[in-house]
Amino acid sequence: MPSHRPVSPMRRQNARRMRKAMTDAELKFWNAVRAHRLENLHFRRQYPLLGCIVDFACPEKRLVVELDGSQHALPHHRDPDRQRDAALATAGWTVLRFWNDDDLTDCGAVCRHVLMTVGIAAY
Repeated sequence: MPSHRPVSPMRRQNARRMRKAMTDAELKFWNAVRAHRLENLHFRRQYPLLGCIVDFACPEKRLVVELDGSQHALPHHRDPDRQRDAALATAGWTVLRFWNDDDLTDCGAVCRHVLMTVGIAAY
C-alpha cells in the first residue's frame, strides 16, 4: 500500500502551520533528529501520511514518532489514536508514542528507543 495519498490543500496548510508552532517537546526532539543527526536517519516533521498528519516520520524506516500531551490519555483522543496507529501499522508503518514529559526530561532515552526500534543498537 503506498504511503502517499493526495494531500488536500487545507491539510497541507495545516501541516505547515503546525511546523511553525511546534510544542516544546516537538522542538526538542526535532533538534535531536533534524539534518540526519540521529545516526543519519532522515526525519520529516508534521508529515502528511495516509490522510493524517503525524508528528515525525522516517520514511526510509517506515517509522512514525508521536509526542503526546496529557490530553491523549482521554478516551476521545485515545480511541482515535489507536485507530490511526492500527491503520498506519496495516500500511507497514511502526508507530512509537511518547509522552511530551518523557521527551522533555530525557530526549536521549527517546532517541535510544527509536534507534533500537529501527535496529540500530547504540546512540
